[in-house]
Amino acid sequence: MRPFACPQCLRLNHFEVRVCPACTATLGYDPAIDRFRYLAEEGTTWKDRTETSADLVVCANNNDFGICNWLTTRDAPGGMCRACRHNRTIPDLADSAVPPLWAKVEEAKRRLFHTLIRLGLPLETKAEETPERQGLAFDFLYGEPGAAGSGPKIITGHDEGLITLNVAEADDAHREQVRLDMGEPYRTLLGHFRHEVGHHFWSRLVATDPATLEACRALFGDERADYGAALAAHYGGGAQPWTEDFVSAYATSHPWEDFAETFAHYLHIVDVLATARGFDLSLTAFGGHDGDGQVAVEFDPYRADAAALAAEMAPVSFAMNAVNRAMGQADLYPFHLSDAIIAKLSFIQQTVAAARVS
Repeated sequence: MRPFACPQCLRLNHFEVRVCPACTATLGYDPAIDRFRYLAEEGTTWKDRTETSADLVVCANNNDFGICNWLTTRDAPGGMCRACRHNRTIPDLADSAVPPLWAKVEEAKRRLFHTLIRLGLPLETKAEETPERQGLAFDFLYGEPGAAGSGPKIITGHDEGLITLNVAEADDAHREQVRLDMGEPYRTLLGHFRHEVGHHFWSRLVATDPATLEACRALFGDERADYGAALAAHYGGGAQPWTEDFVSAYATSHPWEDFAETFAHYLHIVDVLATARGFDLSLTAFGGHDGDGQVAVEFDPYRADAAALAAEMAPVSFAMNAVNRAMGQADLYPFHLSDAIIAKLSFIQQTVAAARVS
């Protein structure tokens, strides 16, 4: 996403900041205007850069745990912001190791919601769920990394709109070890969120519409294939080969996982390109998506089609990888967008566009 200016001094800040390091203004993110407000008039009023006031309050998770920098209306359910109101369960904070891990989890979740809101996707909570509209909720639980305790194993996953995430994934050493053990090129908290929410939107947007479901099956395969057997084969050495038809090895395991992996990748690309644009880092596309080597000035990652996104991503990802190599690091974007993957991304982009509510 783009950088966010302090409304008082205009210094650029990261999305997670709560106090401007330049002018020390207390900041809060207002999703209604997609900007920071600052606390003015001796801490009584939230104002934007034009000095316009808004009757807003900090999210209850900030009041209770110091864990959120979003603002919300006074009548918001439970006093929660648009992101936190989807939490069903938070981890037991009695263990001193948990609060800093949960803070990282919430930072990643807020980045997820920023993109979902900008894309205009429907975001019902479980309290707003109907038979036709599946709500979205999160259970954040903690299972100590490497522990051989007698308690149930916490597995990150999705079930009918409920996403469970082990906050141990916020432990960098644990997550990196799992990534190596699984042979994954990429494993992050934000990646987990984007993948699991892909399962939710498959249920919310694809499974509920027969025509969309048939079109999805034509690209991703028939999701009625035995899911348990597919995963057993994938992890047991009987997995199908990873070809250029799939964005990741895990995507080959089952059509549901192919959709979720591709949905996550769509969100990756949108946010990377929105970030690049926010810093005015646009680069000339390799050949250009319009054929003349030029990037359209009006390009908007949140509204662009998949072909345009892929054309923009090529030079940006090349530059990102070059910078990482200059620092002796592995490629930041170790992926290749084949025609088959772009076709799948196109299906997801069109499905998202058709579902847009704002």
